[in-house]
Amino acid sequence: MIQTQLNIINRIINLYISQIFQNKINELSFSIFNILFGFFLATALATIPGQTGDWGIIGAAIIVTCYEIISLIIYPHFLKYKNILLVQINSIKIGIIYGFFVDAFKLGS
Repeated sequence: MIQTQLNIINRIINLYISQIFQNKINELSFSIFNILFGFFLATALATIPGQTGDWGIIGAAIIVTCYEIISLIIYPHFLKYKNILLVQINSIKIGIIYGFFVDAFKLGS
């Protein structure tokens, strides 16, 4: 295969990105960022369907279904190998659940 400039740049960028994701400090910071992003998404998911008042049950059903599908995909493979994408999706899911938990306390007080 002929090595063009575009192929060389693509290979260098892929190598650089893979080195970034292999660093454990970056994995921790990405996980913390995704937990906070999930917390933000929980706030958005709790307020947007609540504006009309009639989408609450449907929205909750969709959120629980997505949560269970993500858990079904992640946890059978989580013990065999740790894929960085699965870890980050799981961090977003944890952030969403944490955000709903905090919103429930805010509504209860």
